[in-house]
Amino acid sequence: MEVPEPDEAVRRYVDAVAPEYRALFDRVHLLIMGLYPEADVALSYAMPTYQVGTNRLHVGVWKHGVSLYGWEQECATDFVARHPQTRSGRATIRLRPEDSADVTDDELRILIRGALDR
Repeated sequence: MEVPEPDEAVRRYVDAVAPEYRALFDRVHLLIMGLYPEADVALSYAMPTYQVGTNRLHVGVWKHGVSLYGWEQECATDFVARHPQTRSGRATIRLRPEDSADVTDDELRILIRGALDR
């Protein structure tokens, strides 16, 4: 399956990601697109937003690392119990590069599905 090209605004955002966060952002992006190759990707709230149908997952890069917004709270209960340092607010997961090594791809896939399979 072919992955659609992101629009120019998304490309500029990704190109500007600091090197220390780029691998983590790319990891999350590839997991999302691996699960949802049909996802539309555009900037929303000044960050890349992946949309499948009416469901959205926002992925922002900040000074701490990468944040995910838009998942269903019940999908993250086990994740947050295993990785309490990632919880920031009601529907935000903050992944710092130093914490992300302990987070498996399968755990991230559960969060991604919690946002895009509703």
